[in-house]
Amino acid sequence: MKLAFSTNAYLRYPFDDAARRISEIGYQGLEVMADVPQAWPAHLLERDKAAIRRTVDERGLTISNVNAFMMNAVGDRRQPYWHPSWIEPDPNYRQIRVDHTLRSLELAKEIGAPSITTEPGGPLEIGQSWSRALLQFVEELKPAIEQAERLDTWLLIEPEPGLLIENSEQLLEFMRHIDSPRVGLNFDVGHFYCVGEDPAQAIRRLSALIRHFHIEDIASSREHHHLIPGDGAIDFAAVFQAIRDIRYHGWMTVELYPYVDDPDQAARLAYDRLLPLLKEV
Repeated sequence: MKLAFSTNAYLRYPFDDAARRISEIGYQGLEVMADVPQAWPAHLLERDKAAIRRTVDERGLTISNVNAFMMNAVGDRRQPYWHPSWIEPDPNYRQIRVDHTLRSLELAKEIGAPSITTEPGGPLEIGQSWSRALLQFVEELKPAIEQAERLDTWLLIEPEPGLLIENSEQLLEFMRHIDSPRVGLNFDVGHFYCVGEDPAQAIRRLSALIRHFHIEDIASSREHHHLIPGDGAIDFAAVFQAIRDIRYHGWMTVELYPYVDDPDQAARLAYDRLLPLLKEV
């Protein structure tokens, strides 16, 4: 298991500065946010991608994942992370999500990332049934699945509270419709806790699908607000034991995007608190 930190906490810093700070704290890797202001794929030139690769190499880092979930660049007034979603009623607007995901897969391949993460279908529209929305989600994903297979890159679905797929049962139902060796799960520990699941139990249940982890804490109220590990109610000792039990040896990326005012402090506290647990397992 290896610790990385997501650059989505460093929205006020250029990519090279964020990478330097993450490296100096001690992280082995970083997650690249495929969004403004750092790496919105539609705006990246070849020299920009080369600069990302060069910065990562110079800092001795590895890219754990490309985060293609957030889409601040679109500026949707409803919610800047989830929209446009995979199940938008307007097909032209929905296509923005499809195109962004295709570009993000290409970006991941070009900068040496093993995977990208995407949102799990978006929120249901009024009058939209869950089962029909799921089928639409599966249909819209097909070009991205084909792209992931062609590029030999993981396309990871990230269940999220309040969106189409938010718990283990829904994820397993979704996977029954998928026949691809390149679709997997980004297991966000806090998200599963938010929807009332025991993260450690869910890790064991979904172990065959997990290809990457997001780590953050959540308050005992289970309100979806990312906290620095140790500031909430999640039992991380149990979580890390479960990760060890399933013999996972990949990346665990700390995701603390609410801490844009002082990302260094958040990243440092998370590292200091998680590293001892990591060493124990």
